[in-house]
Amino acid sequence: MPPRTQRLTFERLDRFESRLSHRLAELSRHAPTLWLFRCVSRLGDWPAWVFLALLQPLLHGRQGWWLAVQWGLTASVAALLYRLLKTRLCRERPYITFTTIRCTMPPVDRYSFPSGHTLHAVMFTSLTAASSPQLLPVVLPLAGLIAVSRVILGLHYVSDVIVGALIGAGLAWCSGLLALMIWN
Repeated sequence: MPPRTQRLTFERLDRFESRLSHRLAELSRHAPTLWLFRCVSRLGDWPAWVFLALLQPLLHGRQGWWLAVQWGLTASVAALLYRLLKTRLCRERPYITFTTIRCTMPPVDRYSFPSGHTLHAVMFTSLTAASSPQLLPVVLPLAGLIAVSRVILGLHYVSDVIVGALIGAGLAWCSGLLALMIWN
């Protein structure tokens, strides 16, 4: 897509989503809500996922080490892919485009599309579902809170989160297929 067409597409999408993004970001005006979503978002930076990957050897023995390596490689591919998309698509964050949306936490980078936090949250949740479903009662709500936190904190539009989730699910699925082909 040519840069001008891409920019116009994002401008239309931004206007379409601005009201919902603003409403969700207004939740951050409540101090306990802001504190909760900042903490959840920080967990989604990397600590929760590293802990979850390193937990696999305890749950699955020797095969758990292979799972941890698979998850690490998948996370690396995910990071490269979402960085490539962000730097090519260059969608400004909601608080930059709309001054009525507050930025309540410093962003990791400048652009918003897609949400890397959500991508990783859904990817690791999907990988957990495949290997350690007993952990889903903790991991699934955490992933949902991380995704919502990105909009409430004024850092992402809802579509950033949705696309991040779709990419994360797709990467987990591809990773699982590749692992099956290698291990079988």
